[in-house]
Amino acid sequence: MQPRMLGAVTLTAFLLTCQSSLADGLILNGVSAQTIGRGGTNIAHTDNGSILHDNPAAMTMMDTPSLFSVGGTVLITDFDYSDPDNARQTQNRGYPLGELAFIRRSCDEQFAFGFGVFTPAGFGSQYHLQPPAPFSGPTLYKSFGALMKILPGIAFKPTDRLSIGATAGLGVTIADLEGPYVLQQTPGLAGTPTMLDMDVDGAAFVWSFGIMYELSESTRIGATYQSESRFHADGRTLGTVPGLGQSFYDTQMSITWPQSVGLGVRHELCPHRIVSADVIWFDWSGAFDSFGIQMTNPSNPYFPEFSDEFPLDWRDTVSVRLGFEQRFCCDRVLRLGYVYHRSPVPTGTASPYIPASLQQSFSVGYGWKMWGWESNLAYMYTFGPEVHVGTSDFVGGDFDNSEQRAQTHAVAVSFQQRF
Repeated sequence: MQPRMLGAVTLTAFLLTCQSSLADGLILNGVSAQTIGRGGTNIAHTDNGSILHDNPAAMTMMDTPSLFSVGGTVLITDFDYSDPDNARQTQNRGYPLGELAFIRRSCDEQFAFGFGVFTPAGFGSQYHLQPPAPFSGPTLYKSFGALMKILPGIAFKPTDRLSIGATAGLGVTIADLEGPYVLQQTPGLAGTPTMLDMDVDGAAFVWSFGIMYELSESTRIGATYQSESRFHADGRTLGTVPGLGQSFYDTQMSITWPQSVGLGVRHELCPHRIVSADVIWFDWSGAFDSFGIQMTNPSNPYFPEFSDEFPLDWRDTVSVRLGFEQRFCCDRVLRLGYVYHRSPVPTGTASPYIPASLQQSFSVGYGWKMWGWESNLAYMYTFGPEVHVGTSDFVGGDFDNSEQRAQTHAVAVSFQQRF
């Protein structure tokens, strides 16, 4: 199956219409209700299906031989944008994501395998703005990018206290861009205003590795590495140049989602109170330096082939995640969490196309058991400072003297059964 068809079928079916700015840059602070409720901490935990994504070594440390989980998150975005040509505009939208996992441990507790589907990252926005000349009238500025991972994984427990695990699977990405775009670095064409309607998708190999060690009956530590996801996404673009006409292009876009390294600890203060902390480094400077775009085979013979680089110049981030759980009788649990990370986006490349100025999160979650299923609800509020752009680094001046603000509300639910 061609990457484009694979991306369109699997990612669209799983994410539905997910378009949102997430958390650490564009990485969601947790991919299940349990983890979101406790601030995304999961590297040293063993109690949910998303351990396959966050630290596959945890699979041999589970309390039961098997686990099945399914869940979803609705992200409600609240973005503001204004510039000298546009009074403050607010975007409020709600978009769904999903997650699914099955894990099975061997009878001797030395091996485990799992399979899961997760949506850990994405971005998107949609405004109707007054563009700079030569365009006029309210114009759609729309972007969408998403990453889904389809992950089989294995784990091995060489000693009673140590476990190692890995995943190797398929990453699928989609990227859409619609709106005014000024060519940035194309020789001989830099500064040319265009109107683009681009739709690309692709698939790539992704993998991860993790370890977990039980220091004592009450304390576990974990470490994990997740590979970067490097895509050469293919698709079609309709390009329009005012006064000259329009042309369809075959399009290839280079998109890289960042690698990460994480450390985590989980400690039982007592059988009913658990604290945990994760620290995760994201290599945004290596991934979001720029987006490379190649336009070939124009349908209009008067339009040239060209390549361009959409500059981003993002910086690395370190995410600090803190979680607390209070367990009550009858399998009930209350969760609280906090997350902090600086925004990876420099002021010069901030734009309404990729709203990623989120910095802090507070979360709360609640879990209970009913009819043999563990049910979990969680809410996370994520926000960041207002961003003021003076002279934008983008050629064309579209985002000069602009102000942007972003916050999101995540509502998550999950159901799982351990057997």
